[in-house]
Amino acid sequence: MKRAQKWFGNVGVVLALAAGLAAWIALPWAGVLALAGLVALWLPLTRSGRLALAAAKIGIAGLPQRWGASSVIVIGIAGVVGVLVAMLAMGEGFKATLDRTGSDTTAIILRGGSQAETNSVIARDQVPLISALPGIARGKDGRPLVSPELSQVVNLPSKADGTDANVQFRGVGPAAWELRPDLELLQGRRFNPGLRELVVGKGAQAQFAGLEVGRQLELANQQWTVVGMFASGDAHESELWADADVLGPAYQRSAFQSVTVKLAGKAGFKQLKAALAGDPRLKLDVLTTHDYYAKQSEGLSKLIRILGTVIGTIMAIGAVFGALNTMYAAVAGRAREIATMRALGFRGLPVVVSVMLETMLLALAGGVLGAAVAWLVFNGYTVSTLGSNFSQVVFQFRVGPELLWTGLKWALGIGLVGGLFPALRAARLPVTVALRGA
Repeated sequence: MKRAQKWFGNVGVVLALAAGLAAWIALPWAGVLALAGLVALWLPLTRSGRLALAAAKIGIAGLPQRWGASSVIVIGIAGVVGVLVAMLAMGEGFKATLDRTGSDTTAIILRGGSQAETNSVIARDQVPLISALPGIARGKDGRPLVSPELSQVVNLPSKADGTDANVQFRGVGPAAWELRPDLELLQGRRFNPGLRELVVGKGAQAQFAGLEVGRQLELANQQWTVVGMFASGDAHESELWADADVLGPAYQRSAFQSVTVKLAGKAGFKQLKAALAGDPRLKLDVLTTHDYYAKQSEGLSKLIRILGTVIGTIMAIGAVFGALNTMYAAVAGRAREIATMRALGFRGLPVVVSVMLETMLLALAGGVLGAAVAWLVFNGYTVSTLGSNFSQVVFQFRVGPELLWTGLKWALGIGLVGGLFPALRAARLPVTVALRGA
């Protein structure tokens, strides 16, 4: 019976610690600063706090003599924070790239029920009907700003290892450039309508071989000439662009997949959406381009966050055990010192707090080290991954202040759990037993 009670008691402690750690991780920065402020006030203003601070100074002063054991905590926690921040930075970078794509002043039209361009089909005879709808802006020439587009996935060798990767080859209409004013031509020129010429995104040129201006590519058993390179700061930098009326026949495509339009003012989207819903000939859906691309990032960003959290949690458990072993050894090695402090009047709370402060200091050092390494190595690091169109999206890792703060909270949480049990053991150690063991 006692054994069962002990087992359930231990399980209860573990669950309580897990719940406390989860609450700590979810705590906003204002709550963390408030807790830190309360501890900072308690230490100098109360007798127990002053005793805990004095005991902590003694323990911290002895860290150089225990640098080997202390480094286990620092390096272990640094590894956890580095991996966690790097994984989350990948998700943030991918999401930021797609969030920057599109705007609220343009809209994308897809077949009804389609979630992405890959499963959308818009017949060519529907394009004039769409162009005549209200809510679409007109250019200087009086024509509606409409770009019927199609997307073809092609294989190109990666510069990193030479293996084939999926790249999005987008066919666009003449209005595509005016619909995307942020697009800037860095090298060469635009493609000429009716010719097998293409322009490539800056990200695609950096990641895939054979996309230098002036080079020729064999795609669909035809020779295409790279005539320009553009930058847009968004997902379009991962693409190749050509005339839709040339790309379609090359891949035997008789229909478009989407139509991108410029909206006429703030009310343009509502007018266009209502007009589409009211025309039985057009069973089409419309979204602003910003909402469309933001929606495309949700699934992968969520998956990366979950994977990062799971991997970080597994590594954190290992770091907790490392901290436990190290701090138990430190407490055992300082048994006489702790017993002497107890004999001099240091009660249980100051001893617990002193050991916890020592562990939290090591955890903070590990967190800062891991966050610094993650920022130096991964911030701005360019990679590519499959997007919603089954083609590679080139993006950069994004290590921002929020991710660094999250990493530090994980580090301090690991230190909190890893130091609590050794601290309680130090406070409960009988003075006579400690002196005899020493």
